[in-house]
Amino acid sequence: MNDFEGLVAVVTGGASGIGAATATRLAERGAQVVVLDPVEGDGPHRYLRCDITVDAALAAAFDTITAEIGRLDVLVNNAGIGATGDTAANERDEWHRVLDVNVVSMARVTAYALPLLRRSSSAAVVNTSSVVAVVGVRNRALYGASKGAISALTLAMAADHLADGIRVNAVEPGTADTPWVARLLGAAADPDKEAAALRARQPMGRLVTAAEVAEAICYLASPLAASTTGTLLSVDGGMATLRV
Repeated sequence: MNDFEGLVAVVTGGASGIGAATATRLAERGAQVVVLDPVEGDGPHRYLRCDITVDAALAAAFDTITAEIGRLDVLVNNAGIGATGDTAANERDEWHRVLDVNVVSMARVTAYALPLLRRSSSAAVVNTSSVVAVVGVRNRALYGASKGAISALTLAMAADHLADGIRVNAVEPGTADTPWVARLLGAAADPDKEAAALRARQPMGRLVTAAEVAEAICYLASPLAASTTGTLLSVDGGMATLRV
């Protein structure tokens, strides 16, 4: 497919996991991809090292994109961090940090991208939320709160920017086979038992792959989905809706 031919996409958190898979798939379908990440990846994309919680870093990144490329058509707000525990488990500083990275910075990045997106005839924003936005999962209080906010923010953004011609959607992945999940399993007392439990809670009996989430993101971002906005697309192996 070459539905992104001639388009420019920015992917935050694109150096690994879902972000890296998305950057790769967008490029395969014709997009020029710019990755914003504190860590430089090993793909063929343009990498701008950027801490999305720092306004000066974001301003510099988008100044570079404007000066060197001059357009932006797709923004994938994928960057995020995890947290485990109930409401008593995380210090206030961690609450502020996770909400800043996962929610506030998503709004911050979008605000910097808006001037370029408003010029595009194929403008689309896709946010990465999670199934925990709609399903209560033990020991995910802070993480679930941040992802619930992302899903609500997505709908508000879709309404706000409809008149700008900018479509806004989100994916809500189930537990995905990503470096963060691998780190969680590595820290578990019995990694094999914990991995089996993660697989078992998804009706399909396996973890979601990063490539599967990337395909969903590309669908929502594609000009071929020009009538799709304000959609929260589950990619969760049936976790939110099926009981088998």
